Formats: sequence, structure tokens, C-alpha cells
Amino acid sequence: MFKPLSIFIGLRYTRAKRRNHFISFISLTSMLGVALGVAALITVLSVMNGFEKELRERILGMTSHAFITDADGTLKDWQKLQGLIEDYPHVVDSAPFVEGQAMLSQGSRVRGTLIRGINPELEGRVSTIGDKIIQGQFDALQPGSFGVILGKDLAIAMRVSTGDKITLITPHVTPTPAGVMPRLKRLNVVGIFEIGMYEYDSALAIMNINDAAKLFRIPDKVTGLRLKLDDVYQARRISRDLLATLPASYRASDWTYQHANFFRALKTEKTVMFVILMLIVAVAAFNIVSTLIMMVTDKQADVAILRTLGMKPRDIMLIFMVQGTLIGIFGTLIGIVGGVALALNVETLIANLEQVLGYQFLPADVYYISSLPSDLQWNDVTTIGLIAFLLSLISTIYPSWRASQIRPAEALRYD
Repeated sequence: MFKPLSIFIGLRYTRAKRRNHFISFISLTSMLGVALGVAALITVLSVMNGFEKELRERILGMTSHAFITDADGTLKDWQKLQGLIEDYPHVVDSAPFVEGQAMLSQGSRVRGTLIRGINPELEGRVSTIGDKIIQGQFDALQPGSFGVILGKDLAIAMRVSTGDKITLITPHVTPTPAGVMPRLKRLNVVGIFEIGMYEYDSALAIMNINDAAKLFRIPDKVTGLRLKLDDVYQARRISRDLLATLPASYRASDWTYQHANFFRALKTEKTVMFVILMLIVAVAAFNIVSTLIMMVTDKQADVAILRTLGMKPRDIMLIFMVQGTLIGIFGTLIGIVGGVALALNVETLIANLEQVLGYQFLPADVYYISSLPSDLQWNDVTTIGLIAFLLSLISTIYPSWRASQIRPAEALRYD
């Protein structure tokens, strides 16, 4: 089936100037359609990868890769646990924390919040919260000071700033002669942070770990031990393997479990976008069908002569499959080159376009990610290129088969 003569004739037909210029136009349109579809798909997936990477980095800047706690949700001797895991090969570092739900009150304004107690000296090992302070000082979280660092949106909602005082209401109560009273504590606002994730900026408050332990009535205890791992994408496996080496009373969780719905939604959106944009490539690829059918009609006499000279039907099929495949290959290659170039420079191009138009597509006061990030992944480029090529190849089968069924006597009857 794979004969040089068929390939030679197919290449000659591809290079030759056609009498029917409409066929040449359709061929060019098919090639450009495949190229535009491939380029658009590579660019869009790269931008979606960029957004996912940016969001993941912001989330991991506040949450731990994994954490370990005891069966009752507290750890009495976290130093002992730290000693057990410090030699584990995948654990880079660790830090204790205290966490609990509470309410913040300022005048008539009340907001629910998540209180996280940290050790300022150790927290930098597992998170980047120290780099996100926009007001105040991270080191101001000293034991016994009952200082608090609020998220930017939470501070705006409570209308407080650095130096103000705010009331913390814990879920624990104190019995008094007048009845059961909630525990209240006046806190000093010593700083404000901005992560760029509304989930944290609007509902998280940071305190010293000793102060938080007193407020939640777990003196000499912590909620758990936060871990920094050498590979965040293997957090689930690493935490599971690590847990197998520890006593049975310990429990472990990781960031993929804590934010499973969020990243599952991103993955679903990326898959749907891939399918939708691949349909554009499919439409362009199947335009090759129209091109080849018109080509077969135009070359009926040539095919009849070749059949008369002894060429087999499968050789005739190969002639036209070569033409369609070349259209698909060139379209795919042009699209890959254009898509990769656009994906690598999309941030610069969008910034220049915004400067020319005087309009910002992602305003910083509306969107936390005000630039258009891009993360080109070569696995995506390879997958897109292979699928585009296969679609182009499939689209050549039917027209080529039609060409192989031409009967020489009928084709040459009126020539």
C-alpha cells in the first residue's frame, strides 16, 4: 500500500497550481482553520493553567501542604511529633498552629471569623503570611499581647485599622451568678494582610499561638502540626505514607482534600474548554473533506488513467490521503508555533494592548489577579497537536475512498 509512486503523485498534486482556484481557497481556509484552532486552544489552556497555578500558589501561601493532629483534634506534645517526622524524606519543615471559630465585634458590626494561632518564628517555614502584611508588623504578635492581624476585607468590613481595638467572642462560655456569659476579649489590631483570595482576606485573623490557646481553652496544646512537603502535587500520597509510620491515634489531611471542590471545578472547566475549542479544530479539519471531494471530482480523468495503467484502488486512496494529511500537518505546525509564541508572550501583549486602548481588562479593584498569567505545558501542546493531526487524517478517509471507487470506463466516457 505504501508505494513511493502514490506519495509522489500526491505531493505533485499538492504543489501544482490548480485550474480551479476555489479548491485552492478551500485548502488554504482548511489549513488556516486548523492553525487558528490549535493556536487558540494552546493559548487558552496556557492561560487557564496560569490562573490555576496563581490560585494554587496563593492558597498554599496560607494553608499548609498537609497537617497532622490527634484523634480529638488537638496535640499535647507537638515537639514529640515533630521529632518523629523530622527525618521523613519528603517533609521539608513543620510548624504548630491553633485554629478555631469565633466572632469579631466592633460597635454594631459583627463578623464570624477563623482564628489561627501561629508561632511567628516558625510560621515562615510553612507559609508566606509574613510577606503579605500591608500594614503593621508581623513580629508584633508577641505572647501575652493579644494582638491580631486581620485580612484586608475583614478589616474593611469591621472598619478598623492598625492600632484600633476589636472584641473577640469565643464559643466557650463562663458561668456567672447572672447566668452563662460568652467569653469576650479585647484584641489589639497590630497588622493587616492581603493574600488576594477572598476566602482568607475576608474571614481569617492571625494571633500568637499562646494567646489563641488560652482563648480556646487548650493550654499547653495546639490544634495540629502544619507540614511543608517537597512535592505539593504528591501531598495526598506523602501524608498517607507518613501517617502509616506514626502511632494509630494521629490523623492527617492535605491541601487537596481541604480545597477539593475548588480544584475539581477548575479541572472540569479546563476539560470543558478543551472540548469546546477542539470542536473548532474538528470543524476546520473536516473542511478537508470538502477540499478532497472537489479535488477528486476535478481529477476523475487522471484517476481513471492511473487505474487503466494498473494502479490499485488502495494506491489511489493514498494519493489523496497524502494531500489531506499535508494540509493537516502544515495547519497543525503553524498553529503550534503561533500558539506557543502567543502563550509565552500573552502577558506582555495584553499589557501593551491595555496601554494602547487605555482600558484594563482585569481591574485590580475588581479582580485579585489583575494580570493575565500563562503557564505553557508541553504535555498540552503535544496532546493538541496529536489530536489535530488525527482529526485531519480521519477526514481524508472518505474522499480518498470515493476516489478509489472511480470506474475508468465511466470517467473517460465523455473525454
